[in-house]
Amino acid sequence: MQKTLVTFAVAASLGLGATAAHAATLDDVKAKDYVQCGVTGGVAGFSAPDANNVWTGLEVDFCRAVASAIFNDAEKVRYTPLTSQERFAALSAGEIDILSRTTTWTMSRDTDLGISFVGTMYYDGQGFMVRAADGIASALDLSGAAICIESGTTTELNAADYFAANNLEFNTVVFVDQDEVVKAYEDGRCDVYTTDASALAAERSKFAVPADHIILPEIISKEPLGPVVRQGDDQWFKINRWVYFALLEAEELGVTSANVDEMLGSDNPAIKRLLGVEGDFGTPIGLTKDWAYQVIKLIGNYGESFERNVGTNTDIGLERGLNALWKDGGLQYSAPIR
Repeated sequence: MQKTLVTFAVAASLGLGATAAHAATLDDVKAKDYVQCGVTGGVAGFSAPDANNVWTGLEVDFCRAVASAIFNDAEKVRYTPLTSQERFAALSAGEIDILSRTTTWTMSRDTDLGISFVGTMYYDGQGFMVRAADGIASALDLSGAAICIESGTTTELNAADYFAANNLEFNTVVFVDQDEVVKAYEDGRCDVYTTDASALAAERSKFAVPADHIILPEIISKEPLGPVVRQGDDQWFKINRWVYFALLEAEELGVTSANVDEMLGSDNPAIKRLLGVEGDFGTPIGLTKDWAYQVIKLIGNYGESFERNVGTNTDIGLERGLNALWKDGGLQYSAPIR
């Protein structure tokens, strides 16, 4: 979502200089007693505040999981809302410890900005939303339609490529800010709204009559969304990566926030290792041996987080799809803890 095309020179230069200055992020986090998490300004189901400024969402849960692993306290997180233009510079400058903000993993970002992607929290793709009353059934019917789109993003390029490849007339109504895009679509200034399909579902859930809008079946790009950390601090990267894997491993093994205490007595060696009953996989990365137990107890596993925030019983109503575990036909897969 809101995937900027510009490789900011300031972000790149800060990234190069930040690695030495932030090579002990865990120590810094412990000293201030919280994790600083970069999030969106508000995308329902992923990262959004409520009326009391309490943040929730799939990506918020990742930051809370990291705090749980470090402090045994999921609430030791502070949130910094960032635009797509601000996010990488803020991470490189050390203003945040983790960027968990609907950010697509691309080669240029992974190699040019002094940052590292931890994993994929949500496998997504770009789609199109239209008004049901317009009777449009396919993106192939959008030739000449006015398309609301955010400028300076890969969303714009993806759409341009799709329309060119299918010999369709590409007619955009461009805005700088994503909120402006949504408002323009709601106000009828354009016929189509395009961004990542999960964001379309999230925004549709907030419309006065969500059923008046449909998301077309075509998905025109790959958008693996995941948390990001600065390069140059291998320990911090590994903490984040293994917290991500622990969320998946717990679901694979059937360990949940409700049964994790019971599972401490399991005879399954993989569960023993995950929960710190057997072996010590926390000390090598600066955590306690029961770090994953803390994560699961306070946050739950990946499936619990998914269903709580964006699943079929929420207003957003997303199916697991590609985000199902590998053994269920999806792409989510944990490296073994052993």
